[in-house]
Amino acid sequence: MFGIDLMDASLLPAVLVALAAGVLSFLSPCVLPIVPPYLAYMSGITVGDLKRGQSALLAAVFFVLGLSTVFVLMGAATSAFGAFFLGNGQIFATLSALTVMGFGLHFLGILRLPFLMRDLRMDAGDQGGSAFGAYILGLAFAFGWTPCIGPQLGAILTIAAQEGNVARGTALLAVYALGLGLPFLLVAAFFPRLTGTLAFFKRHMEAIERLMGLLLWTIGLMMLTGGFSQFSYWLLETLPFLSTLG
Repeated sequence: MFGIDLMDASLLPAVLVALAAGVLSFLSPCVLPIVPPYLAYMSGITVGDLKRGQSALLAAVFFVLGLSTVFVLMGAATSAFGAFFLGNGQIFATLSALTVMGFGLHFLGILRLPFLMRDLRMDAGDQGGSAFGAYILGLAFAFGWTPCIGPQLGAILTIAAQEGNVARGTALLAVYALGLGLPFLLVAAFFPRLTGTLAFFKRHMEAIERLMGLLLWTIGLMMLTGGFSQFSYWLLETLPFLSTLG
């Protein structure tokens, strides 16, 4: 259809979901509050120095590279694993959709999943004040902050596994890393100007969690009912130029 097959068309909604999930992961209760001290520690300065305009951008770049490394590798591995199950595609798709909906119910507070409540942070040691140390902290961050980013990350990994294609799955996790990492870079570059914005989000953590839960539950429902495919057709009919991407 329109010179592009359905799997190509369905990738765009998944990319948008991955980007949104990354941004909402940044705004989650275990991530947003630690951003200023993390940036200061990685740069070898204090939070007060950040408020006075001292840059933490270089450290933030290497930190984001570290967490992106882990997420991209996860995407590649999960997609390769997902390809193994394509022979039972319908069963796997249904289980994947129900899993993502379960993540959504967890965030909405309707269903609490104990394994998502444990903190698995890794101790990266004394790695502050250097680009290499920031990269190591990024690796540790990606592996360790499961209580807050676990459901979002799990949902994107589930979608990546459904793709059954290593390149597509890797791309989805790279977009998720972009959604999570770009706000780190913006805060590092413009911290004095963004203190009010950060405070606003901190005051509305509960609403952000509910929004994340609703998003995940809706994604799961779309996966279960074929909504992603329908949305893909709608995009191509509404924006025909997208067919040139195939």
